[in-house]
Amino acid sequence: MMSTKRLKIGLPTGSLQDATLRVFGRAGFRISLSERSYFPSVDDPELEPMLFRAQEMSHYVEAGVLDCGITGSDWIAERGSKVQTICELRYAKRSPVPVRWVVAVPADGPVRTVKHLAGKRIATELVGVTERFLKQRRVKAAVEFSWGATEAKVTSGLVDAIVEVTETGSTLAANGLRIVETVLASTTQFIANTRAWRDAWKRQKMETVAMLLQGAVEAEGKVGLKMNVAKTQLPRILRLLPAMKRPTISGLSDAQWVAVETIIDEAVVRKLVPELKRAGASGIIEYPLNKVIP
Repeated sequence: MMSTKRLKIGLPTGSLQDATLRVFGRAGFRISLSERSYFPSVDDPELEPMLFRAQEMSHYVEAGVLDCGITGSDWIAERGSKVQTICELRYAKRSPVPVRWVVAVPADGPVRTVKHLAGKRIATELVGVTERFLKQRRVKAAVEFSWGATEAKVTSGLVDAIVEVTETGSTLAANGLRIVETVLASTTQFIANTRAWRDAWKRQKMETVAMLLQGAVEAEGKVGLKMNVAKTQLPRILRLLPAMKRPTISGLSDAQWVAVETIIDEAVVRKLVPELKRAGASGIIEYPLNKVIP
């Protein structure tokens, strides 16, 4: 008998939308968007997805409109929402630099530290976090909400500084700005309503979705390799393989040969495969991965 239970899950619009849908697809969920609808369809009858801005996701999860949702930890902090964090989803897994909110000022200006912003005006979307940040440093400044084009407000002299999100800082530098200090680092979070988290069925469903999503994120940038190796060449082959753990080795019908299977970063395949071939591997197969479940 088909379950009539539904898990209301919030999917973010904006900058997180494409990455979220891509990871859900790799996790095995087919989500279809309608151009004018905020209610996507999904091939899992136990999920009821809805689209919300990442900035307001934690508010609707906390209020119980949604059982769970995906948003940035920056917006959870901004709202001060009381929600259950299920897991972190590192979409940009290959990037060593997290998304940061930073204080930025004109590169040729006199401001060198946050202390120099006392009595100044600061524009940002992250008003609450910025105000708490300044309070912790005992700096009194006027913080105003920015609806967009934040970099232009400081370069045109409308404000003295901005608090803006960045990954590498290159866009800020291109706009003639210099980073003074990091306000906070942000990661993508899968969050739950605390009451929904206490519901046994909903919690199990959320944990299942989280496991599949994390598996999809873990698989990004990785591929599987299979090959046949003569036992006499096996030690040499194993020294070449940068495996997550020890490779899987299984016997073949020819007792002098084994099959070797492993998972590696896709970036090294181009260099590694010729080395494996020269070391004696044969029948090398590379295949894509959708999920890697630890």
